Amino acid sequence: MPRVLIADDQPAVIEALRLLLKGEGFEIKAVASPADVLEALSRQTFDAALIDLNYTRDTTSGQEGLDLLARVREIDATLPVVVMTAWGSVGLAVEAMRRGARDFVQKPWDNERLLSILRTQVELARALRTGARLEAENRMLRADGEGARPLLIAASEAMQPALELVRRVGPSDAGVLITGENGTGKEVIARTLHALSPRASKPMVTVNAGALSEGTFESEVFGHVKGAFTDAKAERVGRFELADGGTLFLDEIANVPLNLQPKLLRVIETGEFERVGSSQTRRADVRVISATNADLKEEAAAGRFRQDLFFRINTVEIHLPPLRERPEDIEALAGHFLQLHAHRYRKELRRGFEAAATEALRRYAWPGNVRELDHVVQRAVLLARTDEVKAVDLGLQPVREMGERRLEEMSLEEVERLLIQKALKRFGGNVSQAAEALGLSRSALYRRMQKYEI
Repeated sequence: MPRVLIADDQPAVIEALRLLLKGEGFEIKAVASPADVLEALSRQTFDAALIDLNYTRDTTSGQEGLDLLARVREIDATLPVVVMTAWGSVGLAVEAMRRGARDFVQKPWDNERLLSILRTQVELARALRTGARLEAENRMLRADGEGARPLLIAASEAMQPALELVRRVGPSDAGVLITGENGTGKEVIARTLHALSPRASKPMVTVNAGALSEGTFESEVFGHVKGAFTDAKAERVGRFELADGGTLFLDEIANVPLNLQPKLLRVIETGEFERVGSSQTRRADVRVISATNADLKEEAAAGRFRQDLFFRINTVEIHLPPLRERPEDIEALAGHFLQLHAHRYRKELRRGFEAAATEALRRYAWPGNVRELDHVVQRAVLLARTDEVKAVDLGLQPVREMGERRLEEMSLEEVERLLIQKALKRFGGNVSQAAEALGLSRSALYRRMQKYEI
């Protein structure tokens, strides 16, 4: 049912419009002043607004209505505004259209013309809003890469408890927290949960909190209006809104700034949020799946993560073991990545891995887990000179052998990569503890891990 906001200071006009529009299937919100219009817009969204240009302050010039039109456009540029005037001034109507009104009607109005204008503007506004949302979704898909149907390669005994939980909670709307070391496949599990849910036909939208600064997190998640800050040159739809009806995947949730965690808690609990720079409350129906490699109980005890937020996202916890604890899966995973990258780079590798290469894959410690295995195989596919991947193509060098080289024989990047690998191994893949030991922030360590494909 289209929702229309009506503003006029004459009760008789309001009542006449209410009777007309309700009978035609419109939902009406009626107010009597510009201040009431702004208050209504701050509380809910509308499909169209029908506003008078003359109020009690000035009943002839229409200036009060023109000022109101400008304010409405600032709050919601996609809201179609139809103006009304009892004076039939063509010049005033033209000025209102120049300032952003979509159409105008003269009092007393023709019922059929008024209804036709409103129906047209409601349809146009919905098309514009849908177009803006699709454009934002497409932009995000181009940036994130289109998620293929998730493929779970997990035959090892260590992965079975996680897979059982996935099967049981996937079809529900329950909030899920996925834990495990960096690179263990948390996003694949999140995509599988989404694919198993009734929301599978709707989008799954990802937010990597580890890659966002405190200044951009709120805009990315909740969106912003034009002019909300210096670089806000256009309105932006936030990722929570884009996920409406689907799933929001909050990766590395431990990195959400502490001062923004109450806002995140509120939107998860109520589905309500405001874009940055706007007081208008919006709603979205979203299932939230979170992931982290941090110990959130420990983070909450240390005051770095809100305990109430932890309880809210942790209805069910799925823990993923590191790759070193599921060696039975290494060969199958490597074979999958080999096929994937051979197809991508149009290379014929019919013989797969030579025996020595397979043995090297099994013996390596994989501090970067499945993600590191993926990168190693990708590099090997590019370097392979025959139709078989050799051990030398993998470039795997045990950490202890690298450590035996003198530092002066290593590049700065090799030293930094080695130190990061050692720190991660020392703390069992816990990024928070490794970052602290290295004197880095979590986000700085994540950037280096991505750089070195760890």
